[in-house]
Amino acid sequence: MIVLAVLLCAFSANTEEPVCSPQGRTELSLFSKDADVIIGRIFSLHDKLVHTKPTLKNEPAPFHLNFEEYQTAIAMIFAIEEINNSTDLLPGVSLGYKIYDACGSVQLAIRAALALINTYDEDKQCSKPSTVLAIIGQSGSSPTIGIATTIGPFQIPVISHFATCTCLSNKKEFPTFFRTIPSDYYQSRALAQLVKHFGWTWVGTIRSDNDYGNFGMATFVQLAQQEGVCIEYSEVIYRTYPKEKFQKTVNVLKASSSKVIVAFTSPTDLEFLIKELLLQNVTGFQWVGSESWITDKYLSSLESAMVLSGAIGFAISDAEIPGLKDFLLNVHPYDTPGNAGLKEFWETIFRCNLNEKSTSGSAVPCTGFETLNSINNVYTDVSELRIVNNVYKAIYAVAHSLHNLTCANKSNVKPWQVGFFRGITKFVSVGFYDASISNGKKFSMKNISIIWSNSNNKVPASLCSDSCLPGTRKAIKKGKPVCCFDCIPCAEGEFNSTDCVKCPLEYFSNEKRDQCELKTIEFLSFGETMGILLVLLSVLGVCACFAIAVVFFWKRNTPLIRANNSEISFLLLFSLSLCFLCSLTFIGEPSDWSCMLRHTAFGITFVLCISCLLAKTIVVLMAFRSTLPGGNVMKWFGPTQQRIHIYTLTLIQSFICVLWLTISPPFPYRNITYYKDKIILECNLGSPLAFYAVLGYIGFLSAMCFILAFLARKLPDNFNEAKFITFSMLIFCAVWITFIPAYISSPGKYTVAVEIFAILASSYGLLFCIFAPKYYIVILRPEKNTKKYLMNKVP
Repeated sequence: MIVLAVLLCAFSANTEEPVCSPQGRTELSLFSKDADVIIGRIFSLHDKLVHTKPTLKNEPAPFHLNFEEYQTAIAMIFAIEEINNSTDLLPGVSLGYKIYDACGSVQLAIRAALALINTYDEDKQCSKPSTVLAIIGQSGSSPTIGIATTIGPFQIPVISHFATCTCLSNKKEFPTFFRTIPSDYYQSRALAQLVKHFGWTWVGTIRSDNDYGNFGMATFVQLAQQEGVCIEYSEVIYRTYPKEKFQKTVNVLKASSSKVIVAFTSPTDLEFLIKELLLQNVTGFQWVGSESWITDKYLSSLESAMVLSGAIGFAISDAEIPGLKDFLLNVHPYDTPGNAGLKEFWETIFRCNLNEKSTSGSAVPCTGFETLNSINNVYTDVSELRIVNNVYKAIYAVAHSLHNLTCANKSNVKPWQVGFFRGITKFVSVGFYDASISNGKKFSMKNISIIWSNSNNKVPASLCSDSCLPGTRKAIKKGKPVCCFDCIPCAEGEFNSTDCVKCPLEYFSNEKRDQCELKTIEFLSFGETMGILLVLLSVLGVCACFAIAVVFFWKRNTPLIRANNSEISFLLLFSLSLCFLCSLTFIGEPSDWSCMLRHTAFGITFVLCISCLLAKTIVVLMAFRSTLPGGNVMKWFGPTQQRIHIYTLTLIQSFICVLWLTISPPFPYRNITYYKDKIILECNLGSPLAFYAVLGYIGFLSAMCFILAFLARKLPDNFNEAKFITFSMLIFCAVWITFIPAYISSPGKYTVAVEIFAILASSYGLLFCIFAPKYYIVILRPEKNTKKYLMNKVP
């Protein structure tokens, strides 16, 4: 209920009435009734004025009788009569009314309001106290703003049943304005939630070029953009615009890519646009409407339904008013004195003439027996009393204010109901928006089937760009709204949920880039084919060393074995066995001990092997030099010195390895960067400098051995071991020189396989080059295993 404290003045104001002369035409009310208290009402009983070229002589004539407004006017009279007949509300006080027609014009609405607050009698005297204590009206926001602005200084309440502009909520500008309908602030929020609910992120907007359309659409656009909705176009229409303007708007709709139109317009403005759309056969859009037209009965006609079929929006809550139907049907111009407005209404409906003296032959005289019971139009239809109910509540608000003479409670407005066109005039509630409920529950849709535009049961889509598929991300188009974007595949190692994000380190993105999958772990295992093959080669090498050692031990007293320093030969075979065995430490899942063992064992065993070869080479060189006159060199290269020489060189490598393991030992490492879909388990060197020192030392000894053996290759002897050492070191160096690029370029577990292959290849090279010729003579050519043959000099 609305505060109407100013009504107290109605019974006490008694001031001197100065004499004044009214200027211009006197406004005559279409409906009036004298009583103790008069309530003013301004309707638009005619939709518009005939716009002709002004002559400044004749006033423009109204046309297009609005039966819906007539229904609300008669409903107001019904409410007043109901209150007058009540014994509980305002006993002893009668209510009257004065109802004026503004014809949809702001200027005429203001003029009618000024007429309502001034008394005009036959003596042409103006009385300062107003004849009305409250004004109900108007239907539109712009006329209501004009009325509230004009009447506000007089402290006369203005109560609107259909003016929803948010600007009217400003109490500083409109302190005496009240309404029985929610502000567009709530409707705009509800429309934004509705558009978001159905996933319409790319929409067009159309608004009336008045306060209702401009303020309402501005609020909607602001809230919709906060919800991620983009506006493709924003068109303005108005009933007085030229035809070219409506054609331009239709062309914008035809060229647009959005399929949803949000219209914040009055029914009359939208009617002009629909006519142009029908002329150009433009249909198939999904319309989202504001409360002013979404349940309008004229727009729900069969012709307009071709364009607006499936429209959805928020409507005013419906209600039933007992007794109103009968009251509407029982009005009669002969039985209702003072209601001159019924004359044109009656003549229009029954196409007769109430003026018996009229000479017009265009209509027959009315008989007086016409009845509205046989009429079926908007006026007699009480199935939708949304606007009428707000007028009804406004009258009762004034009555209760008079009755209590205190501040009354506000009207309890029910949640807005969502309605849409189904058929011609049937509106169905499919949800609601209640601003009084907590966040998250204000907007709710019922679980029922909705028939959309073109009689489609599927929710229409309205997107500037289709949603990106999983595995892609949005890339905003330059110069376009955020709803317009390209879909770009996620980069390698990224997947898409809401945006492309990096997969965890141990995961990789699949080909579709829509999820992360666990990387497979890779290492050279004993169970795979390559691992088995390398193990067999390693074991075979050990067995070969053992077989040769057995044969050499069996023939240890033969000249050939004795001549080649059997002790160093056995030590060489032992070191080669270790070389074959150390390759096994490179196979299997890396662990702390295996990583430390594989490189250190490899370094020490190979130094032991090359040290033996170096000792053999030096012995060969020194043996021939000792045969020269005065030579006494061999005393420095006896068996003891050879052992010291071998162990010293090996201890140096052992010392380097101990420092390596102490300072920065190798450790297991999960390489997640080399492959996108694999994790390589490998051994990190720890200290690359120590690793290069180990390899460098092996390389230095190998180079020394190769040079010395190369110098001794042509010394005269039937079995000169130096030339076999030269060839073996040539193979050794070739293998390890080739190993470097192969090691660097081999991926994953193949890096380890290349290293094992290099170890086995170099070990087999040494084994066969050094021991194969001896084995051949010992087993297959024993006749050459004699001292005589070995001492036989050949040129």
